[in-house]
Amino acid sequence: MNAENSFIRSNKTDAYQHHDYYLMDELLTEEHILIRNTVRDWVKKDLSPIIEDCAQKAAFPHHIIKGLADAGAFGPQLPAEYGCGGLDYITYGIIMQELERCDSGIRSTASVQGSLVMYPIYKFGSEEQKHKYLPKLAKGELMGCFGLTEPNHGSNPAGMTTNFKDAGDGKNVILNGAKMWISNAPFADIAVVWGKNEEGKIKGIIVERGMEGFTTPETHNKWSLRASATGELVFNDVLVPKENILPNVEGLKGPLTCLNSARYGISWGAIGAALDCYDTALRYSKERIQFGRPIGGFQLQQKKLAEMITEITKAQLLTWRLGVLMNEGRATPAQISMAKRNNVDLALNVARNARQMLGGMGITGEYPIMRHMMNLESVVTYEGTHDIHLLITGMDVTGENAFV
Repeated sequence: MNAENSFIRSNKTDAYQHHDYYLMDELLTEEHILIRNTVRDWVKKDLSPIIEDCAQKAAFPHHIIKGLADAGAFGPQLPAEYGCGGLDYITYGIIMQELERCDSGIRSTASVQGSLVMYPIYKFGSEEQKHKYLPKLAKGELMGCFGLTEPNHGSNPAGMTTNFKDAGDGKNVILNGAKMWISNAPFADIAVVWGKNEEGKIKGIIVERGMEGFTTPETHNKWSLRASATGELVFNDVLVPKENILPNVEGLKGPLTCLNSARYGISWGAIGAALDCYDTALRYSKERIQFGRPIGGFQLQQKKLAEMITEITKAQLLTWRLGVLMNEGRATPAQISMAKRNNVDLALNVARNARQMLGGMGITGEYPIMRHMMNLESVVTYEGTHDIHLLITGMDVTGENAFV
């Protein structure tokens, strides 16, 4: 049995219809819409039929990696000279939205690859590193992960204990430490790891699978992101060539810059999950008959639907404007934090209200809503928790640092 056939294909058709209440498509280019339609068609054909089975089995469908690469999901915003898409940030956001409309875990796989592995190599790597890794990462021939969070250091990455020291042979360093909650870790070919050198300064280093002492145990028993592979990175006296150290950044600026790119993608992706929940609830409200009429004809159900599409529309406007600022190089980390926090929060609220509208059916795998709810509980936490992003906004508007 091949990898693709190991998942059951549902007979259900992905009936999602795009919702654009404020005619946002008029703000997009023909290329944006063409790429969106291409990715959406691929999702409907190759992802939607298997995603519920993947989530039930808690298994990542490895056979989709080539499809993700062919759809341009890996680093589409990075330059074509390195084998990447050479597209703008709105295109990147649109792709993330279409992927998360299907599943947050699938979007996370692509987001990690493009924003947390390829982006730091492009932004902070040497030309040799760029040409060695980026083309293969863009094609999905190599898969990567990003090592920042540690067992005892999440929201405070400056406290990390992962470290490397000179091996004394003039060529290598010795890496020790551990990272956890790492998407793609169980199957990643390379890891962009952040650790402290002997001077206590944070640097990025590329660790390759197969290096002795480097292991990636998988995290099991998750109730969230079940179609995504999560694991740890463990470094036990790993000998890594000095040429694998990212030369052009030092300190927390490195990983935080990468997280800004990923959080931007999440702000689009979360809208995708919200749209899918809204679309499901809207169609259900027209089909489900109670008291002799569709439930969509009752005031409280209309209230839920009206509030959902209102909040989604506000998020679409917020995120499109953020995309324009990203393209112009003017978006601030605080603006990105606002969009990530707002959009994930609204997606969770939409999912919860949609689940209520479906009643008992809302908790089954016949519909995607409960899966989206569980996934979003991770998205609201990773790459900056809801509360941390709130404090970033607070610090930005007051000038006062509430973190210390």
